[in-house]
Amino acid sequence: MLLLILGVLLWVGAHFFKRLMPEQRAALGDKGKGIVAIAIVASIVLMVIGYRMADGAVFWGRHPATVGINNLIMIAALYFTSPGPTKGAIFYKMRHPMLFGFALWAGAHLLVNGDVPSFVLFGGLLVWSLAEMAIINKSEPNWTPPAKGVIKKDIMFAAISVLLLVVIGFIHGLIGPAAFG
Repeated sequence: MLLLILGVLLWVGAHFFKRLMPEQRAALGDKGKGIVAIAIVASIVLMVIGYRMADGAVFWGRHPATVGINNLIMIAALYFTSPGPTKGAIFYKMRHPMLFGFALWAGAHLLVNGDVPSFVLFGGLLVWSLAEMAIINKSEPNWTPPAKGVIKKDIMFAAISVLLLVVIGFIHGLIGPAAFG
């Protein structure tokens, strides 16, 4: 569990570094991007290894209904993490579509994984994504939405999201639990 907790903390620290310590981040210049990227990759490695090793109490498990709901939420999560919201006509005024999609991803995974390691991983990342949105809104209150796109882009990215869910679900089933039940 320690590796999992360290991975989540490193992820949060690497992402908050620019917002909470702007002078220190600016002092690093361009090499700071590399340092942050290495920290993020290391955090992912720690989270994957830590999650696979972690053991804890189970409060609920996968159920066919929650798996179906999870997959519907995942289509939305994939859409919001795509360029669709900023290029389309429906959600173009949404300020943080990628972070919102990340929050949907984490929440969907909590729906089907009711164990302590999942609370740490997905719950921690859900809290991070919501906090990141709040911190960005506070530090940069003035924001102008992109120009309104066309509905064709929304439809295209929604279709791609469904296709991506199938591909990711297949790979997910090869390395972990079957995503489609």
